[in-house]
Amino acid sequence: MSAWKDKENDPRLEGIASAIRVVPNFPKPGIMFKDITTLLLDPNAFKNTIDLFVERYSGKGIDAVAGVEARGFIFGPPIALAIGAKFIPLRKPRKLPGEVISEKYILEYGSDCLEMHVGAVQPGEHALVVDDLVATGGTLCAAINLLERAGAQVVECACVIELPELKGRQKLNGKPLYVLIESH
Repeated sequence: MSAWKDKENDPRLEGIASAIRVVPNFPKPGIMFKDITTLLLDPNAFKNTIDLFVERYSGKGIDAVAGVEARGFIFGPPIALAIGAKFIPLRKPRKLPGEVISEKYILEYGSDCLEMHVGAVQPGEHALVVDDLVATGGTLCAAINLLERAGAQVVECACVIELPELKGRQKLNGKPLYVLIESH
């Protein structure tokens, strides 16, 4: 589902979209990088972004919000606090102390790995995965796999931006994806 399809009904979406900068050829030639740091410089657009997610997830029984390093750490904690859920950081390798489980995945322009603390989520807990952007879906799939291997039920994935032409949504094994902005 995409809030963007309903943008006429919520003027906040246009403000969010206009606050996102596109950086050509970053991190490598041919990539049109969607930069959310300009969104963060606009307090109104940033607040509206968080508010839209909180409105969607309040009262939905979500126990944990898992944020994907690094930009999921920006959006995940305020959402988790507002809906009364714990925040689980999903980090790059060797960033978490203690025992972790890992999941490798393929990116639009390479490969990587996510790690989560053992015991961060309990079996049966309802989890939301948060990141800034979904492209090919590899990062979100890795996050879903980590949480489900620990026994959580992933309720939905939430991203500020979707690049629909890369078909990441189709790779989420039927997990719902909610995005605010579709970018082409």
